[in-house]
Amino acid sequence: MVLNAFQLTGKVALITGCNTGLGQAMALALAQAGCDIIGVNRSEPAETAARITRLGRRFYGLNADLSDTRVIPDILSQALAHAGRIDILVNNAGIILRQDAVDFTEQEWDAVMDLNSKSLFFLSQAVARQFIRQGDGGKIINVASLLSFQGGIRVASYTASKSAVMGITRLLANEWAQHGINVNAIAPGYMATNNTDSLRASAVRNQEILARIPAGRWGEPADVMGPVVFLASAAADYINGYTLAVDGGWLAR
Repeated sequence: MVLNAFQLTGKVALITGCNTGLGQAMALALAQAGCDIIGVNRSEPAETAARITRLGRRFYGLNADLSDTRVIPDILSQALAHAGRIDILVNNAGIILRQDAVDFTEQEWDAVMDLNSKSLFFLSQAVARQFIRQGDGGKIINVASLLSFQGGIRVASYTASKSAVMGITRLLANEWAQHGINVNAIAPGYMATNNTDSLRASAVRNQEILARIPAGRWGEPADVMGPVVFLASAAADYINGYTLAVDGGWLAR
């Protein structure tokens, strides 16, 4: 039965930034599909842990600041000590800083690039090495953005970092498909999360954004649950290097 291809029973997923919003929704979706979850966060994801435990799945919480790549070896060793293996990596942790390009500082640039693209690459590298040691492939799902496709306004480093995410996704897919590792990305559209509080609070910007979305609404965290399960599952075994926009049709207009 085709639905069996979407089952993730017995798998272990490592997901970064899962204490709220899209990351929490993706962690819950993977747990509902059968995964145990390793969550990597700067703060304790108590609500996420409780909700996953209620589903009958195991949750292992690791505290780390992923803006510093030196924490990555310890993340891997702790993850393996807890769960024994990793089958799925979801690179969700990220930040956005807004400032006019003429005033953007080097510090603001580096803070976003280090977390959104540099750390994503080196965590993917570390997990891919583990996949290769395990010998049965794996799934890497990066979180890109509409600004992987577009320029945006007042988000220079975020646009650069998310454009890099789409490129890195393609590059890694090219190199690692031979090992049975699928690398793909999800590009969320305008989502009702804490990252967009200021946009939704502005009557003018809120209406401008809604006017362009064919679906006529902001996305919700639940909208990424199906896509992440699909890309993590055997149903997506022949999908490599693709960035799936979950945007209510924004890019189509």
